[in-house]
Amino acid sequence: MTLRYTADAVVLDIEGTTSATGFVVDVLYPYSRSRFAALLAERAEDPAVARAIAQVRELTDTPDADAVQIEKTLNTWLDEDRKATPLKTLQGIIWSEGFARGDLVSHFYDDVVPALRTWHTAGLRLYVYSSGSVAAQRAWFTSSPEGDLLPLVSGLYDTENAGPKQEPESYRRIAAATGVEPSRLLFLSDRPGELDAAVAAGWHAVGVRRPGEPYFEQGVGDHAQAGAFDEISITSSRSTT
Repeated sequence: MTLRYTADAVVLDIEGTTSATGFVVDVLYPYSRSRFAALLAERAEDPAVARAIAQVRELTDTPDADAVQIEKTLNTWLDEDRKATPLKTLQGIIWSEGFARGDLVSHFYDDVVPALRTWHTAGLRLYVYSSGSVAAQRAWFTSSPEGDLLPLVSGLYDTENAGPKQEPESYRRIAAATGVEPSRLLFLSDRPGELDAAVAAGWHAVGVRRPGEPYFEQGVGDHAQAGAFDEISITSSRSTT
């Protein structure tokens, strides 16, 4: 069955939605883990790194934590899959450089890129809202197996510039930033709590359920669901007026 929506913009989650969580966990997480120590030792004065270090100290209430302690905290959060902003910031820096060097190439499910191109051509604006940092998102879309997809995307949002993904206020913030009425925004994610928050903010939402993903068995609650992007038909509301 095809789900049909009229909207002005689509907001995309990444892990479990556009891309395999397994790739992130099995490839990107170990890549960042192996490079935390060097980043903290060599670039602690870089503004983004320094801000992340300060955030780790604040979140752990350890104002005097040194690089070794901070690395240990980052690795613990990584093991727990914590969506901590400083962890995502530092991962984003490391991943961006890995993508730029060609060490890494991002993953997209086969149905995703054709759908994004179709929606973009139809006049829909595409945005990304992921727990991964904006820097990581930018690198991800720039370094896809099908080349640079960033020109398809109108904006990038993370837990730092929008807020936690299971809080309705974060979705209100994104709607205000994009200038799109909430009722004309469609959010695609595999996580029920995120879908709930988007709907609470007045958005439409579709749960994407892909076999093998962590939330597949849990389902998407009362939300409409699709197994792939080609099961979702979206018409730009601008083209209907």
